[in-house]
Amino acid sequence: MAGVSLQCGDCGALLKSVQEAQEHAELTSHSNFSESTEAVLNLVCTTCGKPCRSKIESDLHTKRTGHTDFVDKTSEAAKPISLEAPKASADSGEAMDVDASGNSQPQEMVVPEVDKKLLEELEAMGFPTARATRALHYSGNAGVEAAVNWVVEHENDPDIDQMPMVPISSAGEASKASLTPEEIKLKAQELRERARKKKEEEERRMEREREKERIRIGKELLEAKRIEEENERKRLLAMRKAEKEEEKRAREKIRQKLEEDKAERRRRLGLPPEDPATPKPSAPVVEEKKSSLPVRPATKVERMRECLRSLKQNHKDDDAKVKRAFQTLLTYIGNVVKNPNEEKFRKIRLSNQTFQDRVGSLKGGLEFLELCGFEKTEGDEFLFLPRDKVDSAVLNSAGSELNSAINNPFFGVL
Repeated sequence: MAGVSLQCGDCGALLKSVQEAQEHAELTSHSNFSESTEAVLNLVCTTCGKPCRSKIESDLHTKRTGHTDFVDKTSEAAKPISLEAPKASADSGEAMDVDASGNSQPQEMVVPEVDKKLLEELEAMGFPTARATRALHYSGNAGVEAAVNWVVEHENDPDIDQMPMVPISSAGEASKASLTPEEIKLKAQELRERARKKKEEEERRMEREREKERIRIGKELLEAKRIEEENERKRLLAMRKAEKEEEKRAREKIRQKLEEDKAERRRRLGLPPEDPATPKPSAPVVEEKKSSLPVRPATKVERMRECLRSLKQNHKDDDAKVKRAFQTLLTYIGNVVKNPNEEKFRKIRLSNQTFQDRVGSLKGGLEFLELCGFEKTEGDEFLFLPRDKVDSAVLNSAGSELNSAINNPFFGVL
């Protein structure tokens, strides 16, 4: 089977004609070519009709234009390659010289001369040499922009990547018709100015986009902060409401206890029950009765709370001192809960000056520790909590009461 392509043995490139192989050899200096039965791909974009000779070209076209649908016409374009030199004829398109005797001879074809600096610029931009040469030749060497525009307009030409060939006479005339150095310089300056303006415009556009992004992010941060503050405000309101409810329940409980104790005392004294319709005594009378007949809470937890409330009321003018006492008691209780087997955490020297300053000298401090299980030993020199009397439930309840006393701003107000 005759080959349908030529493969370069040096780089593996597939070429669909002898002319392409010659151009490839001139550009790369490769000379090892052989026939191949593998056809050069002919993938045609269904959107714009651009032919692509390889998967790489189709991928680049997709990346640049977004077109993804291609039709494989390789089998239609694949034809056996003829290795024989083409015969010159009048229909071949080659120029013919006619001498004086009337004999026509094929004129020698050469690559047209183009501006080398412009060619280098186009190659630096990524255009193949053949495509850049063809663009400069047919755009009259007018400049990089004109050549690029020509490439865009003729991008779908099947011979876009073939090196142009012109007769020697035409090449001379083209070189003569090219722009003068002064015109080329002015054209290059104009192109640079356009490129600078385009770059400045792009930078301004990017700056506007960045500013919009900064404004958007700033708005989102402000909104997030506002939502966080609103949630914090709601949380504080809910906490204060819960504290007020707790104070209200505690106040009602104390009132009921006072009523019960008052009824009990009337019963013991042989007095008739108090008529609910009779007006209740004023607040000072209640305070006086409360001071003369104190109510002792029934449960141990209530007695603990009463000790802490009494400690706060007796030192209500010194909040720092009260808070320090509560925190010290919480430290003692916490150490015992965490290390119940350590005797050093279950034994407190009463004569310790720090202990006296923080707890011992405050009314209610020692009573609170005794309710937790501490006992005076060794001639009242120490407070000691025996290991067998460590009650985790009682200590945890004591810790809860201390935490409530520390964190509740309304604790002890009654």
